[in-house]
Amino acid sequence: MNGVWIHWAELAACAAAILLAGTQLTRAGDAIAHHTGLGGSWIGLVLVATVTSLPELVTGISSVTVADVPDIAVGNVLGACVLNLTMLVPLDALHRKASIYSVASQGHVLGTAFAVVMLGVVAFGILSATQLDRVLGIGHVGAVSIALLGLYAVAIRTIFHYERGVHADTHEQQAPPGLTLAQAVWRYAAAASVVVAAALWLPFAASAVAAAMGWSESFVGTLLVAFTTTLPELTVTIASLRIGALDMAIGNLVGSNLFNLALLGIDDLLYLKGPLLQSVEPSHAMSAIAAAVMSGAVIVALVARPTARLLNAIGWTSVLIALVYFVNAWLHFRHGG
Repeated sequence: MNGVWIHWAELAACAAAILLAGTQLTRAGDAIAHHTGLGGSWIGLVLVATVTSLPELVTGISSVTVADVPDIAVGNVLGACVLNLTMLVPLDALHRKASIYSVASQGHVLGTAFAVVMLGVVAFGILSATQLDRVLGIGHVGAVSIALLGLYAVAIRTIFHYERGVHADTHEQQAPPGLTLAQAVWRYAAAASVVVAAALWLPFAASAVAAAMGWSESFVGTLLVAFTTTLPELTVTIASLRIGALDMAIGNLVGSNLFNLALLGIDDLLYLKGPLLQSVEPSHAMSAIAAAVMSGAVIVALVARPTARLLNAIGWTSVLIALVYFVNAWLHFRHGG
């Protein structure tokens, strides 16, 4: 029993390190964005999203190379997508003035729609990877991975031109930060080093917990590891809301999902044993479908602009998102617990 608690303590230590370093990482990233003059709309979607997705990047690479646990790599990415969308629920509850879906920029629809397409490709790939890669795969790299990397590039380019064309609102940019550019770069590097070190150890700790508890690696990757690696997203989302930057908060979550899905392509490139999606459990398709359903609900809400809220606390879209999250978690637990 002591060994079990040691593994849980290791996982908790990784989570604490990522949380603390992730907070500093996002603050430094925001300061760098300010000093370099990057547009406010890009802080959330590209710069902050890439920064906060660093744990998923490092965890995925170490999972498919050193630790050789591809199920944790895929479960981490898709579980993180589900969790990122679930973060809209507390964000909606904390935004007391109105439902976030009625006041957020409709520009988020474009990024969310691209995420739905990429999630559909992933689900299709998981369920038909063997047949698909036999025809369209290149060496050990699956066809879906190639498609995901291409879709991510197209998404970022399309969103950039869209934002530039509509002159995206940049009023969320705050007063100059207390850090100089040099200080921000050094703080960014230091925090990133801590995140990398913690994320490198994360799959080993998670795999040990799975073995000790008798849980499948797909379950651990989808829930435990995904929760840990999304702590930076949670941190910057709450911080963005506190300074009144709602669109930066939502842009961070949408951008993180796009980046995370592209990471599957990178993980596949480094997984030399064969196409990544052929080596994982089909149950991961449940998370991809769940995230697609949640994303679709967000798109509908951003376009329809609903104002009704349950108990004057959260919008009905948030209720649906929470419901899908718990159903997905329950199904994974039943499958791999």
